[in-house]
Amino acid sequence: MKPARTPATALFRRVFLINGLIFTLGTLILAVSPASVSSRIKLAEIPVLLVGLVVILTANALLLRSSLAPLDRLAASMRRVDPPKRTDRMNPDGNSDLEHLITSFNTMLDRLETERTTASASALAAQENERQRIARELHDEIGQTLTVALLRLKRVADQAPASMQDELADAQEIVRSSLDEVREIARRLRPDALEDLGLHSALNALCTDFGQASGIAVVKHIAPQEDRLRPDVELVCYRIAQESLTNVARHSGASKVWLDLHSGATDVTLRIADDGRGGVDDEGAGINGMRERALLVNAELTITSPQDGGTEVRLVIPL
Repeated sequence: MKPARTPATALFRRVFLINGLIFTLGTLILAVSPASVSSRIKLAEIPVLLVGLVVILTANALLLRSSLAPLDRLAASMRRVDPPKRTDRMNPDGNSDLEHLITSFNTMLDRLETERTTASASALAAQENERQRIARELHDEIGQTLTVALLRLKRVADQAPASMQDELADAQEIVRSSLDEVREIARRLRPDALEDLGLHSALNALCTDFGQASGIAVVKHIAPQEDRLRPDVELVCYRIAQESLTNVARHSGASKVWLDLHSGATDVTLRIADDGRGGVDDEGAGINGMRERALLVNAELTITSPQDGGTEVRLVIPL
């Protein structure tokens, strides 16, 4: 049975053939040339031998360098591999001897990214389901309990003496504020506007709530969509916008933030920018989560901080 041709065998054969070709040509040139070497090398013959040696070594180095150049590109591509980001694939460029090695590397990247995307999708789906469960419990159970408590306080306040009215009114206000906070947390965990009205309305509501809660001015340009996007695309856009605005409020020290959403012929682009201090020194769990969500819809997420300050998050989703 003929042994399989491995990449190491192919590389060995290529180097052997190149060296053999160089030595054969060198031998033929010496055979047909008028140059000769005496039994005792004369001083006049030494330059001829040195020139021949230099020519052979130079030709050998150039041919080997061009043949093994894809290995340098392959090593550079390996160093660029970053799990949260998509890595560009290498093109074999017709190099038959290293094509198998490059193809194997590309196949390995495809398999790793597929497994990573599948695992991230399962984890994020479980996270969304857990958010919905907690939101339902907050809205249905704790919300109803606080509503009952508020009604009983009102009944007690109606029957209480005047000396206790102020304290009961304060207690009612505390319970009412707690009820509003619980409803707001439940709404952030499960954006009903996204499910019922679509991404356009959900982002408008998100910007309004963010501006009221943080005091940061929001300039929004959200182009209406003729047709609704896929549910997973809408959810990715909403969660990345939500996380970006949260980071602006917590870390940027900005006074203004811009949120743009527009659709092209081939993609959808979401952009969140601020005029804060800028600088993303360490990508924490929030940004890593954004990158994982972007990978789920085969999108490209870039985060840049210009030298003059501010940070821009740009998400480009192919349609």
